[in-house]
Amino acid sequence: MLSRVAESVFWLARYMERTNGLLRVLRTNYLASQDEMREYNWKSVLQTYGYLFDEEIAPIQYNSRAVLEYVMLNRNNNASLINNITRSRENAKAVQDHITKEMWHNLNAYYHLIRELNIEQPIKYGDPIAALDALIKHGLFLYGTIDVTMPRGEAYNFLNIGRFMERAIITTDVTDIKLKEIEYNLQETATPALRYLLYSLSGYEAYLKTSRGIVEPDTIMKQVLYDEGFVHSVLYCMEHISRYFKRLRGQSIPESYEHLDFLIGKGLSNLKYSSSNLKDGLSIKELLAQTRQDLHHISAAFNKHYFGYN
Repeated sequence: MLSRVAESVFWLARYMERTNGLLRVLRTNYLASQDEMREYNWKSVLQTYGYLFDEEIAPIQYNSRAVLEYVMLNRNNNASLINNITRSRENAKAVQDHITKEMWHNLNAYYHLIRELNIEQPIKYGDPIAALDALIKHGLFLYGTIDVTMPRGEAYNFLNIGRFMERAIITTDVTDIKLKEIEYNLQETATPALRYLLYSLSGYEAYLKTSRGIVEPDTIMKQVLYDEGFVHSVLYCMEHISRYFKRLRGQSIPESYEHLDFLIGKGLSNLKYSSSNLKDGLSIKELLAQTRQDLHHISAAFNKHYFGYN
């Protein structure tokens, strides 16, 4: 496979996963804003998904509708939802010969969906949940289309590497957002914020089934970081990056493969054998930072060794 094709498949998957993750974060935070008795502060979300300075955040950080419009529909926001979907579509358009017709039609429909008035109007003037749910549903439909139509070849492997790399980054980012909101203090008062963390990662129901309904900060952190059966945990994502990368061995230059294999193995080891205290928010903060750095190094190595950027 040409390096530019591999790169386009890798990035279309990352933008697609980024879209899916951002939608869940926005939906969860909007519901939280409706539950709060006091004004809900969107500052941490805007810092992560807005590329704004503090003086630019201040005028809108308590205005839920303004935040949703900026993060979802503003093309001047490089991290906005509409820009992520547009970039995913552009990458897919460039590699139509390497993805299925069904996948292309579905992704193209996603692009047109977010530009429709029945999505824009509820965000600006009506019930944003209706728009968010419609977009989330279409994203899940797209994932299903990929799973049942894509051949299990090189393109599928690069797609899944990008998908799980982005998912791991999203989980670390969303976890850090919620920990920042409670100032990294994992006492009993942290429980509501961490419950919303699980909602953002579609993990609350799974948590209740495994924890017998007892909500404790350290057990939540254990699920988010280390649960091998939870599809949004950092460990699950790292292991799947390794799994799909190993399938590329036969099509890889040996030196390039060995370098990436080492970095992925190192990242997995740093996570698995970390001595972080899951009852200490600052200790978890350090682990999240280390994991992000490992993922950045892996991504940079793909750019250099597989996508041709020196």
